[in-house]
Amino acid sequence: MSNNTVEEVAVLATSDGEMVIKFWPEVAPKTVENFKKLAREGFYDGTAFHRVIKGFMIQGGDPLTKDESKRGLWGTGGPGYNIRAEFNTKPHVRGVISMARSQHPDSAGSQFFICHGDARFLDRQYTAFGQLIKGDEVLEKIASVPCTGPERSSPIERKALVSVKIVPADEVK
Repeated sequence: MSNNTVEEVAVLATSDGEMVIKFWPEVAPKTVENFKKLAREGFYDGTAFHRVIKGFMIQGGDPLTKDESKRGLWGTGGPGYNIRAEFNTKPHVRGVISMARSQHPDSAGSQFFICHGDARFLDRQYTAFGQLIKGDEVLEKIASVPCTGPERSSPIERKALVSVKIVPADEVK
């Protein structure tokens, strides 16, 4: 087996524990590649889950969340570029990771969300690119944080994404 065919996973270290994501490169190759690239650059390290809606999803990946003084802008940050959508038939169900975007289909960059409940209305309109394989209890803890704000989606207590590491799948037990 050559080195480039080793299956890799993402280990998301959060303030509430670890979550492990298995990627779906067969349906979203460019999205998986972009997420891995940003993770390897440390782009996600020190960010936070800035939008949490229990029963729906937890959203992170905004670099502006590293700075508390930019709270008013959280949800608007990105890597400085957008990637093309890779809509596919994978269903948006609990544990699925998908790219967050604005109204334009090709406006995703770094922000992502992990479904806390079934969100099938997002199917084929958002790029689903992986699935939680470990850490469902962490997803539950983050999704259960008390929230404030317009949508009642701003966590009162910081839910940090300490780091995202890309590792060979066989290293994760």
